Amino acid sequence: MDIQGQALVSRIDGIDWVAVREQLDARGHAILPGLLDTDACLGITHGYGDASLYRCRVVMARHGFGLGEYKYFRYPLPALVQRLRDSLYPHLAPLANDWNARMGIDVRYPDTHAAFLARCHAAGQTRPTPLLLQYGAGDYNCLHQDLYGEHVFPLQVAILLSEPATDFTGGEFVLTEQRPRMQSRAEVVPLHQGDAVVFAVNQRPVAGTRGSYRVAMRHGVSRLRSGRRHTLGIIFHDAE
Repeated sequence: MDIQGQALVSRIDGIDWVAVREQLDARGHAILPGLLDTDACLGITHGYGDASLYRCRVVMARHGFGLGEYKYFRYPLPALVQRLRDSLYPHLAPLANDWNARMGIDVRYPDTHAAFLARCHAAGQTRPTPLLLQYGAGDYNCLHQDLYGEHVFPLQVAILLSEPATDFTGGEFVLTEQRPRMQSRAEVVPLHQGDAVVFAVNQRPVAGTRGSYRVAMRHGVSRLRSGRRHTLGIIFHDAE
C-alpha cells in the first residue's frame, strides 16, 4: 500500500465511529468531514472521461431518474475506490447488524467486505456498483434507493468531489424519510469538497413506544443552478 493509501486508512480508522453511529441512529445519516483531500477529489473527477475505468454509462433522462449522468466502475476498481470500500465496511458492519436485529431481520453481515462480496457473487450479484456521478446546470437526481438484488448492505457512502459556491451552486444532497402513517420528512445535508455522508440505503430502525419500527429512506440531489458537480458513490453490495 502506498503512502496516500496508508494515510486514507489511518484517517478512516481515526474517525469517531461511536459518534457516527449515534448520528446514524438519530437521523439516518452522518457526515465524515474531509474524508478525501483536494488532490484525491480532483484525481477521481479527472478520470470521468477515461472509458477504460467504467463498465457502463447511464444517462438519467432516458430512465426517468432525473437529469445528469453517472458511470459504474468496472473491476478491478481504482485503488482509491477499492480502499474506501474495504476500509469503511468494517466500521459499518456492526451497526448494520444491530439495525437488522432491531428491525427483526435475520440477515447478518461478515466482518470483512471481501466476505460479504463473496456472498453477493455466489448469488449472482457480480457487477460492481461504485459509481461516479456528473451533474451540470439544470440537472438533478430524483429520490431513490440503490437496491440491486437480494443481498443489500443497509448503509452506503457518497463523497462530494466538487466545492459548493465555487464549482457549482444548488445541487444539495437531500434525504427523505417516511414514517408509518406520517408524511415524508426531508433534510438537506450540507457538504463541502471531500466530505462524505453515510446514510441508510433503504430502511432504518427508529425507537417507538412498542420497540423499534422501520423507517423508509430515499436520497437524491436538488437541481443545480450553475456549474458542474461530481460525486463518488460507494455502495457495498454488487448488482445482478
